[in-house]
Amino acid sequence: MALDPLLLDILACPEDKGPLYYIEDESSLFNPRLGRRYRIDQGIPVMLIDEAETLDAAEISRLEAKIASGGLRPTFEQ
Repeated sequence: MALDPLLLDILACPEDKGPLYYIEDESSLFNPRLGRRYRIDQGIPVMLIDEAETLDAAEISRLEAKIASGGLRPTFEQ
């Protein structure tokens, strides 16, 4: 289930307040600055810092490459 584009326009990381990358096929939102991933559960972003997944360097690199190759845009521009 894809997230509403209007919702994506306002989603920000709850910790650093910066933009996120929506990885639709992995049902997640990714913050490359902090190396964290927020899951999307049944179409609802779980934006709780305590429930974010802290990623290792290999996973961060994989997601950054996916963003670059897929032309994914952040939720908003700073």
